[in-house]
Amino acid sequence: MSKKVQVLFGLFIVFSMILSACAPAAEPVVEMTEAPAIVTEAPVVVEVGPDAQALFTALVADLPADKGFGTVKPAALNEELADKAPFLLDVREAAEVEKDGYIEGSVNIPVRDVLNNLDKLPGLDEPMVVYCGSGHRGGMMLSALKMLGYTNIRNLGGGLGGWKKANLSVVTGSMPAAPAALSTPIVADQALFEMLNGFFTAMPDDFYSVKSDKLGEELTSATLPTIIDVRTADEFSKDGYIEGAVNVPFNDFFASLDQVPADKDARIVVLCASGHRGSIIMMALRLMGYTDVVNLAGGLGAWKTANMPVVGWVNWPVVWNEYLTNIPEGYYTVKAADLNTALTENPPFLLDVREVSEIEKDGYIAGAVNIPVREVLANLDKLPALDQPIVIYCASGARGAMVMAALQFLGYTDVKNLAGGLGGWKKAELAVETGTLPAAPVAGTAPEVDATRLANLTTFLAELPEGFYTVKAADLNVELTGTPVPFIFDVRTADEVAAGYIEGALHININDVSASLAQLPTDKAAPIVVLCQSGHRGALVMMYLRMTGGYTNVRNLAGGMNAWVAAELPVVVK
Repeated sequence: MSKKVQVLFGLFIVFSMILSACAPAAEPVVEMTEAPAIVTEAPVVVEVGPDAQALFTALVADLPADKGFGTVKPAALNEELADKAPFLLDVREAAEVEKDGYIEGSVNIPVRDVLNNLDKLPGLDEPMVVYCGSGHRGGMMLSALKMLGYTNIRNLGGGLGGWKKANLSVVTGSMPAAPAALSTPIVADQALFEMLNGFFTAMPDDFYSVKSDKLGEELTSATLPTIIDVRTADEFSKDGYIEGAVNVPFNDFFASLDQVPADKDARIVVLCASGHRGSIIMMALRLMGYTDVVNLAGGLGAWKTANMPVVGWVNWPVVWNEYLTNIPEGYYTVKAADLNTALTENPPFLLDVREVSEIEKDGYIAGAVNIPVREVLANLDKLPALDQPIVIYCASGARGAMVMAALQFLGYTDVKNLAGGLGGWKKAELAVETGTLPAAPVAGTAPEVDATRLANLTTFLAELPEGFYTVKAADLNVELTGTPVPFIFDVRTADEVAAGYIEGALHININDVSASLAQLPTDKAAPIVVLCQSGHRGALVMMYLRMTGGYTNVRNLAGGMNAWVAAELPVVVK
């Protein structure tokens, strides 16, 4: 290339560069996509149903303990029925009504059908009592009707079972009259109604309950249910509980949901005392989404009746029944002459359970240790070992018998009571120390005994009133001419009774007492006086009736029939 051509080529390149710098910039390449679709459909609206937790929280707050948690006791209802009767709604099945009878005046609408028959119920403010067999279904129905606006409704405590247990009358052999329309139902919240009605109409044949024996089987399986006890803390500690149960009191339940399993498919068993509170909490949990919740039918009361194990509780009726039925001849007493001989040969531990003032006044048997009856069980460390011989005495034998039985129930195996007490000792003209007090008992090591039994027995003895639940012969004779007349319960043998008895007395041998309670007054507050020959057996039966039968006005004839005869009071001889 010539030099001239090189010059021209260079100028061309420079000129091209100038033109390129001055040209407008090229637009960027944009990758096109489809425009987003425009949604024209209406948004999905999620309907929120009734808040079961909130509803039941309010319901529980409206059922406090001082109102029986919305229950009425059989005796109270019986009085109401004789005065101004409430509407009585029986929610059992027809087969149950036919089999077990019903309370007169009831209207029967099975639990699954009630909400579809609100026109058969009285107005929202009218008094109504609902009942079933045990209180379980009644508790659920009470809950539903209260939520629907019924303001004056209660559940019969214990259901028809509680009614019968109170020995109240039941109609049998016929069915209640068919319910008639009484009102125009007012359903302010249709969604709530539908939720509740759906719950009842879908209810299975067990009504979401479990019987004691079936629960007992579950508790022996590999997978244990969660047991939630909704009684009060006081009930839980006082009346015992099922091993492993979690105590979540009824009135605090919804503030304590952290104690309920998070898994809503977990097996949960709820219980209370009789079934009422348990049914309400069970219903609440199911409506909150829990799928496997049941209520213990009849509550802890039914569990105890079935003789199932209870922590912190003693089945005293069973314990006493075995004790009285099998008490041997002699009734664990020792005669004064025999004790006097033993004291010179192989003396037992001699325990005087009288008050200090009595010892100062009447003296004591040499070698005795004094621990007043109310204080004995608080001083087990001052008694000998469980298998060592002990002889107890008081003034007449009554207090000695009570302490003797208490020690035997705690495991002492060689305990006897001095027949007739110090009075019997003096009558045998045996020596009595006067002018000084017995030596103070020496503390040792208290034996290991059942803590619950000890607590129960300690309470009974420590709370003995003045007179120690005895009545003197002269005082009883006066009472027999007044009102009310005491019921006389003679627990001696047939031979003893044949030798003389108080007119009008019921005669039942001590061995048969527990099987004959139906012959006693049904009124647990009725005055009852128990008697034997000397006061020993009478004290045992008095103690039995007070500890197990709920009798509140039972006394023992001080000194027994011996004291009655000595006072020259009237005796009937066969």
